[in-house]
Amino acid sequence: MLRALRSRNYRLFFSGQIVSLVGTWMTSVATSWLVYRLTGSALMLGMVNFAGQVPAFLLAPVAGIFVDRWNQHRLLVVTQTLSMVQSLALAGLTLSGHITIAWLIWLNVFEGLINAFDMPCRQAFVISMIEDKADLGNAIALNSSMVNAARLLGPSIGAVVIAASGEGWCFLVDGLSFLAVIAALLLMRLRPAAHTQRKHAHPLVELREGFAYAHGFRPIRMIITLLAVSSLVGVPYTVLMPVFAAKVLGGGPHMLGLLMTSSGCGALLGAMWLASRRNVLGLGRLIPAGAGLFGVSLAALAFARTPVTAVPLIVAAGFGFMIQMAASNTILQTVVDDDKRGRVMSFFMMAFLGTAPIGSVFAGWMADRAGVPRTLFLGGVACAGGAVWFASGYEQLRAAIRPVYVRMGILPQIAEGAAAATQASIPPEEA
Repeated sequence: MLRALRSRNYRLFFSGQIVSLVGTWMTSVATSWLVYRLTGSALMLGMVNFAGQVPAFLLAPVAGIFVDRWNQHRLLVVTQTLSMVQSLALAGLTLSGHITIAWLIWLNVFEGLINAFDMPCRQAFVISMIEDKADLGNAIALNSSMVNAARLLGPSIGAVVIAASGEGWCFLVDGLSFLAVIAALLLMRLRPAAHTQRKHAHPLVELREGFAYAHGFRPIRMIITLLAVSSLVGVPYTVLMPVFAAKVLGGGPHMLGLLMTSSGCGALLGAMWLASRRNVLGLGRLIPAGAGLFGVSLAALAFARTPVTAVPLIVAAGFGFMIQMAASNTILQTVVDDDKRGRVMSFFMMAFLGTAPIGSVFAGWMADRAGVPRTLFLGGVACAGGAVWFASGYEQLRAAIRPVYVRMGILPQIAEGAAAATQASIPPEEA
């Protein structure tokens, strides 16, 4: 499960990032509670979330061009430093009593601008830190485990800190936690990437090239489309958790922390299970299975009225979405051409984070009018429908990916020329 940690650079990144991400999740839960405390509005929760994520939707394709062009290591140092500044500014305003919804929105917009470059860069940079490309899938699964271990710890710690001393201290801890990942990046020793040395066309030409590549290759198109559906109508359930905790379950910050931690626990279990897999074979079938579990769990959550029934469903939803997202990420990273990796991963992040803010605003608007349970139910049904659509086209996706696996040696028997024999010997569920 930990074989990717044999690579020194990835080991440094992993240790620094886990510290920083705990602070990030503390800020996430603190921001949600602060917005709800200041306004009491589900719609405003959606608006603040929209402000933080919409730059990823608007800028991600352009950002992906420059992620492919620029030194990704240096870019990450810059983006992590700017994120630290944003968190410290948020802490200063909150601790001094000057925080307002307007400040929260503008600071979230600033963080969204940073993330438009940081997130696709981080995804594309993973392969540069891995010495053995066979460990790529394990590294991506460990990344997901790291994010969700932090997601498990961060909200719990954040809820305690909020109850004891207020949201501002969560923001301060988050700001200081960025020092760990910046130090880890500076300690890395990297060889220059070959594709960054090539001559580049006009940015619009490269943008068009990236779109044509992603849209023209069926596996990329299907994976990104399903992720966009799940992020648009399913992922915004997290934005509604403060209202669900307060109005449906009758709790406060600790109840919110429990719900967010439950989601993180399910996602962590999913990521750890993926990390234990030996290779990428069979991941294609897990994508619709994860999306289906996510959708069904959200639809069932609409009928939960106590923590005893809500928590297991949120754990299942977190598990399902993590399986879908991490399996999608691993397949994309495996099959994409190196010189287009930044652009494809920017489309991936655009689908994941770019559609979520639109869904957040819609979910907040609908929850104010129809209630949180009904909003959760409709979102879950839509996610389950997307899973059925993906599963119906799975055989065509498998047929498109298989030659890539052969070329890369992931199916070595075929690569060595035993095509007919292997075609008969490998069960369909392993491709």
